[in-house]
Amino acid sequence: MIRWKTLLFAFAWSTSTGTDFLPLGNGNSHADVATQDTLKNPPTFVNQSSAPRTIEVSLTAAPARLALQPGKVTDVWAYNGMVPGPTLEAREGDKVIIHFKNNLPETSTIHWHGLHIPADMDGSPFSPVAPGGKKDYIFTIDAGTAGTFWYHPHPDVRTGYQIEKGLYGAIIVRPKLDPLPAMPEKLLILSDNRFLRNGAIDISLPHTLGGMADEENGREGNVMFVNGQVMPKINIRSGEVQRWRVVNAGAARVYRLAIPGQTFVQIGSDGGLFEHPQEIKELLLANSERAELIVRGTGAPGSAAVLQTLPYDRYMPQTRPADWNHARNLLALQYSDEPPAPTTRLPRTLRAIPILDTTKATVRRVLVLSQGMINNRAMDMNRIDVSAKLGATEIWTIENVVGMDHPFHLHGYQFQLLDRNGIPERDRRWKDTVNIPKHENVRFIVRFDANPGKWMYHCHILDHEDHGMMGVLEIK
Repeated sequence: MIRWKTLLFAFAWSTSTGTDFLPLGNGNSHADVATQDTLKNPPTFVNQSSAPRTIEVSLTAAPARLALQPGKVTDVWAYNGMVPGPTLEAREGDKVIIHFKNNLPETSTIHWHGLHIPADMDGSPFSPVAPGGKKDYIFTIDAGTAGTFWYHPHPDVRTGYQIEKGLYGAIIVRPKLDPLPAMPEKLLILSDNRFLRNGAIDISLPHTLGGMADEENGREGNVMFVNGQVMPKINIRSGEVQRWRVVNAGAARVYRLAIPGQTFVQIGSDGGLFEHPQEIKELLLANSERAELIVRGTGAPGSAAVLQTLPYDRYMPQTRPADWNHARNLLALQYSDEPPAPTTRLPRTLRAIPILDTTKATVRRVLVLSQGMINNRAMDMNRIDVSAKLGATEIWTIENVVGMDHPFHLHGYQFQLLDRNGIPERDRRWKDTVNIPKHENVRFIVRFDANPGKWMYHCHILDHEDHGMMGVLEIK
């Protein structure tokens, strides 16, 4: 962690904890720069409702043919004809209505990853939508849950296949009052894929050498996408401050994000903003995790930089990819020729995060992650693996006993990390996914404050999930 005195050189921090201040300089000074981006944000859903505080949209999953790579057309599965799908934007307190139609040749669902909503709206395997079927997802966004989330299919044993075919999109929930000053905002949905020479998506068959490697490691692709684009460009002015919302929508890849020669300031993760900003040199983002970053243009006018994912060894040694130790470029950061922008003021405190009191925990559980199983069991839709009481506070220990990382995801609830390998976490934050490196363990505390019913927990390496590394939690 970089010391605060270092951070002060990068930013002028406000001592206010409120939202009644503005960035220094003209708020319109970035407009000309923004139009030069080649990075395209997925379009936002068009709201069909005229009712106050109501978002009503239509979402269709169907086969499509799109040019994912230059000069090649690929058969994909897409939401509303695009990959990624349109972005769902809402505010805390909004009622959300999604009219979903499944025009795929197989059963699907939509899981609203990270949102605190009723169990029958979660889009888990317990609520399948048949081919040609329809379902209305209806829920209200809770107060205090602003953040960056995403949506994707979650049918039994086919989640990985459907996401790899192109079905995923972002969710942005905004607070009533944002503690951050106005600044350019970018959405970065990270994904990867693998293709045959003719442009078709390359998904190895089970029991082949490639299929068995994918089952063990999780399927990775050699083509890297940001918002469905290969190596797009973001323009930035020297001294300018931008807010990046980053989603790892990959099936298995862990991103180790860095811009060589400069730092990020992380302001949020899965469950929204931190209490205090944190300056970091790099960010490890496991699949399904999200992060909010402040990126400052530290380069000279006319210069360039690149966002990379650096090598990270999450693999079993026997099936580790040969090129795992190569850095990969994700997008270019191009500086305009404008003179440096004025300093932007940011608050030292972003919001208060209530403490989940460990003395209130009535149950402690241990879940052991091995290859393909949790607590020596493979997924069974007819079995309840964990039963908990509505309103209970619990402490869960997640132990990884094998030689590769497992990102653990809990549906429906945000939790707070307590420690890793017995070392206490220094900062309080809300999470719904946590990466557990090989032969390590984490503890978190969670409160089942609402929404009784059946929920899933699982490894979010999608091949692992689909092959049984998942369990059922019932709250009643």
